[in-house]
Amino acid sequence: MSTMITDPAQFGRVAVAMGGSSAEREVSLDSGRNVLAALKARGVDAHAIDGIPALLDALRAGHFARVFNILHGQHGGGEDGVLQGALESLNVPYTGSGVLGSALSMDKVRSKRVWQSLGLPTPEFVALPRGAGAAAVHGAARTIGFPLIVKPACEGSSVGVTRVFEEAQLDSAVELAAKYPGDLLMETLVEGDEMTVAILGRQVLPSIHIVPRGAFYDYNAKYVAEDTRYLCPGLEGAAEDALRALALQAFDALGCHGWGRVDVMRDRQGRNWLLEANTAPGMTSHSLVPKAAAAAGIDYQELCWRVLETSFREGP
Repeated sequence: MSTMITDPAQFGRVAVAMGGSSAEREVSLDSGRNVLAALKARGVDAHAIDGIPALLDALRAGHFARVFNILHGQHGGGEDGVLQGALESLNVPYTGSGVLGSALSMDKVRSKRVWQSLGLPTPEFVALPRGAGAAAVHGAARTIGFPLIVKPACEGSSVGVTRVFEEAQLDSAVELAAKYPGDLLMETLVEGDEMTVAILGRQVLPSIHIVPRGAFYDYNAKYVAEDTRYLCPGLEGAAEDALRALALQAFDALGCHGWGRVDVMRDRQGRNWLLEANTAPGMTSHSLVPKAAAAAGIDYQELCWRVLETSFREGP
């Protein structure tokens, strides 16, 4: 990263945007409290702001110099490009990806289409428009084959995700995913190891191999359970290098920058499959980016400082 800030006063007054009105509100509040405490401990003049309307009011009133965006999700979650566009229009610097990278990453279907166009590996999928009939749903499942995953195309934190092993489970999986806004995504269930790679500036942090106690890394395993195991680095040698390189390619392909996380499945044959990119990853006590940073010798306070530094950037 070209800019290294040494004096916290250089950041000015910082709004830590958290909470919001998305399905990931509680996770965002937890992340935000941690970030706020870390920045204050390093001498940054940081203040909590809950949600986009309050943030924009405060910015228009001139109360803040920049924004640490730790809002998660879409529709008031601040991770889908809407907030980024508002901040651009107000000329307020902010952490993380811009409008394009945020919007593309939030939409898993379009993320996957970009990756496919570049020949990057991602599981086979069918995009199902909201309200698709039973014939379309079951036809898509036959195209993909079981086992498969059904999920909302534009949610994070494993919200609304179901693993489907047989046709009898399909309708209830679609019903759950349809409780969330937007289209649905049906994709091949890759059986293997759940991996994630965090990116900080242009530094690719050590991968993490996630070993949940249950069947897969669901919302409970992410934020509640204390028995999920995290192996970091998740791989060694050339395999680790290849995974990190793929994650950076995937991140760049979506126009992301600043910081983020790319989630990958590694199948039993050792092939990596891109699932999604996260442009405002969780920063809770259970979260993955702080774990990867720690493995690279970056403690939580330093991580927050370096994420805040990404608000000083050139270009879009």
